[in-house]
Order: sequence, then C-alpha cells, then structure tokens
Amino acid sequence: MSTIVAISTAPAIGGIGIVRLSGENCFKILNKIFVQKNPQSIEEINGYQMKYGKIIEPENKKIVDEVLVSYFKAPKSYTAEDMCEINSHGNMVVLRKILQLCIEYGAVLAEPGEFTKRAFLNGRIDLAQAEATIDVINSQSIREAQESINQLEGFLSKKINLIKNKIMNIMVDIEANIDYPEYDLEEVSYKKSIESLKNIENDLLNLSKTFENGKIIKEGIKLAIIGSPNAGKSSLLNKILHEERAIVTDIAGTTRDIIEEKIVFEGIPFKIVDTAGIRNTNNKIEKIGIEKSKKAADECDILIAVFDNSKELQQEDYEILKLVKMKKSIIILNKIDLKETNLENKNEIIKCNRKIIKMSLKEENGVEQLFKELIRMVNFNEINMDNELIITNIRHQELINKAIKHTKMAINDLKSAMPIDIVSINIKQILEDLGEITGDNVSEDIIKSIFSKFCLGK
Repeated sequence: MSTIVAISTAPAIGGIGIVRLSGENCFKILNKIFVQKNPQSIEEINGYQMKYGKIIEPENKKIVDEVLVSYFKAPKSYTAEDMCEINSHGNMVVLRKILQLCIEYGAVLAEPGEFTKRAFLNGRIDLAQAEATIDVINSQSIREAQESINQLEGFLSKKINLIKNKIMNIMVDIEANIDYPEYDLEEVSYKKSIESLKNIENDLLNLSKTFENGKIIKEGIKLAIIGSPNAGKSSLLNKILHEERAIVTDIAGTTRDIIEEKIVFEGIPFKIVDTAGIRNTNNKIEKIGIEKSKKAADECDILIAVFDNSKELQQEDYEILKLVKMKKSIIILNKIDLKETNLENKNEIIKCNRKIIKMSLKEENGVEQLFKELIRMVNFNEINMDNELIITNIRHQELINKAIKHTKMAINDLKSAMPIDIVSINIKQILEDLGEITGDNVSEDIIKSIFSKFCLGK
C-alpha cells in the first residue's frame, strides 16, 4: 500500500501540531526532509523513540521548523505499519509546508479515517473498536467517553466473540449429525442445541436492552420548554445555562423561534429547546414559531411545561396541559414570589398526574430541584453504568436484533423437528450478523461508510 500522510491535529493555532506518516516508505520520505541533531540510521533507532531535529527543504536546506519525531516500527504502531509523527509548532502555515514536503517526496494525502482503516485491515483492531475510535473523538460527556474507551479496549468485541464461540459449539454438533446420520445423535443434539440457543438469546437480549441507556449516553435527552408567553420559559433556559442565552422582556411573544442548547449534568447530556409561547395570534411569524413549539413538544423525550403561578389558567394553558398529558413531563409553577393562585390545587393540573415544581426564577430557587427530578426520570433503567457493557452504536444494535431474530427462528426450527441442515441455516446467519459487528464479514460499502465519518489524520 502507498505511504499516506495527513495533519492529525485540529486546524487551529496551538502549542504543537502533528503530521502523521504511515506506510512502507515512511522512513525514506522522512529522511529526505528531517535532519537529526544526533544522526542515527533507522536500523539504530528503536520503535517508540523520539528524535530532535529540523525539517528542511531539501533543495535549498532552508529550515522549516524545529521538531520532535516519534518513530513506530511495524507491527508495533497504530496502523501496524512503519509510522512516524512529526511534532512541530502548532501553526497551520508550518504544518501545511511539512505536509507539502511529505507529498513532494512520495507520500499521498490520506483519506478521512485511513490510518484507523489500515489498523483494521492489518488486523490490529476489529471494526467495533474502529468505530469506538471516532466515538471517543466525538464524545460530548465524560460518561460517553468512558463507554467509548471501553469499546475501544475491546469489551464489546470480547462479549460478541464469546457468543460466537457458543454458536460454533452448536455448529459442531449439527455438522456431526449431518456428516454421521447413522449414529442417531439428533434427539440429544436437538435438546442440547435448544438449551444453548436460549442461553445465547438471553445474552443477546441483555446486550440489546442496554441500547436505551446507550442512546441516552450518546445522543442525550431532548427537553422542550413550553408554556404561554411570559410564563418564564426563556428565563428558565438562561438559569439552566448560567448565561443570558435567550432574550427576556416583559413583552409577550419575544421568543418567536426555537433556541436549542446543550448542557451536561451528572454525566448526562441534555439538549434543551426553548420554544415560542403558545397562544392564539394573528401574527404570521409568531404562528410559525408556535407550530415549531408544538413540533418540539411532540419530538422531545421530556416536556417541561412552565405556568405563571401568579395568574389563573388561561385558554392557552389548557392547550399546553393537553400536551403534558401525552408526554413524560414536569410542570413548573413559576413566579411564586408574586401573588400565588395555588395552581397545584387546580383539578386540571392534578389530573395530569405529573411532578410539580414551584419556582421563582427571579429569586433563583427551584432550578436545582428540576435537575434532580430530571436525573430521577432518566434513571438509566437502574443499570449500573460503571460495570455494564453498554451498546451505544445504532449499527451494532440493529445487528444484535437481527441475531436475536435468527436465534428465535433457529429455536423454533428445532422445536418443530425440522431437518438439521435446515436448522443450521439460521444458526449460521446468527454468526453472520455478529460477524458484521466485529468486521469478520462485512461489505466494502459498509467499511467505506464507517470510515468516511472520521476526520483527516485519524
């Protein structure tokens, strides 16, 4: 394969920048542009060693930058090929010049994710670990990063391989029945296989169940703040974010479009959407905002409905309560610093059977109670996040569910006393499904799709 090169650090000014090379001619290209302070041949340099020197333009010996170069010799490198990383000053002009020199002397620009793709193709990591790499990079919370690291370390792959070994043991018995029918092992094998497949189904179901929590870790909880104009929605958003993100005035209808922000609380990412106040209006622009509010309420995971506790319920409040009844919701009674109307005692609110939190956003009380309630509602299905393997990747979830489907079909085939060679079709398909997770049998299109999501230089 060709020798590839890319800038591996972010395109911004920083203390250092890294240009990464990988491939058969990696060290040959490096030797043309790198002058060591204390020269050694590549044979003398050990892997995992750094050398100080200067990057130069070979034609005129002009110094480009002072650098440290890390050497990694195959197969003990990220790609399992010869690799080096040129650590220069973090200036894009300098980094691009080094990149240009590497290309001039024989390297080709790497595609997105090509370093990790080579690690996969060269057998250093499997496909699930490769996908975990980009998840670590894109993590939005420490909890998501920790779970991604677990999968990068191979926790999911080990679990999948254990299940595949159980399936292989079943296949050995089935093949024995197919090859040696005269020994009449079928009845014993059927019972044994049904029991083994039920254990496998249970293992797969337990993995699949973790995806709900994995989705929370990766995508976060979407919250929609709804209410009538001037109930305090934008004030609540600002208090949650600890910044003046939304405009707050005494004029009703200030917010006419949705505002979306993210916050991480106790390791859980939340996507918070502030919406336009819901009311009857003839204003065309405000009507569009209200329609967006209703859509956000419909699509959210948890609805936060804000009511002005200093006023009686208005017509628009009754419309909001209809939305509350249809979603997992929290009712906020704001402005308790003003004259209270005790809305919590109103039948219309009591019938909603939702948690009620009384607040005074002006006096900054009640927000902490809101977050405690949100954490309680999320609850992660009471799964211990520190000790459980969590599925966070939708591709993995879909393949596990396919494997569960084929496991059920194989069990039904055995219970129906189908011929053993027919039974083996669904059992082999379970292996195919799980093999797509680790990359044992996966199409080139899927590989391209996965690595196209990576950044350059990784």
